[in-house]
Amino acid sequence: MATVKIFGVRERIRSFRETISDIIHQCLVEVLGIPVHARYQRFIGMNKDDFVFPDTRSPNYTIIEIMLIEGQSAETKKNLIQLLYERTAACGFNEKDLEIVLIDVPLANWGIRGVPGDEMELPYRLDV
Repeated sequence: MATVKIFGVRERIRSFRETISDIIHQCLVEVLGIPVHARYQRFIGMNKDDFVFPDTRSPNYTIIEIMLIEGQSAETKKNLIQLLYERTAACGFNEKDLEIVLIDVPLANWGIRGVPGDEMELPYRLDV
């Protein structure tokens, strides 16, 4: 399981929402084996005044935060990050304007379908 938050300037996020949504989900499916139907994403568009970042970034600056159930190897996470950078270039992103943050959360800290995550069987492996 993974939940995704995409932060950016509201007008910019609207212009690429569908494309980047598909790219992120496709990368999660390919690299982590997330089920195709398990797409959990939130787009958080902010006014320019509410999204402060260095002037070395363009108005396209965007942050992608992905909360993951703990268990993936460092190599797998690096592969995910690299694939995201490669594929988001289709939306006009460059490395300077995109920040990707992976957050590992222990399975016991997830509540899924009414039970703690460590008490349920997931339909995919975590140790990839």
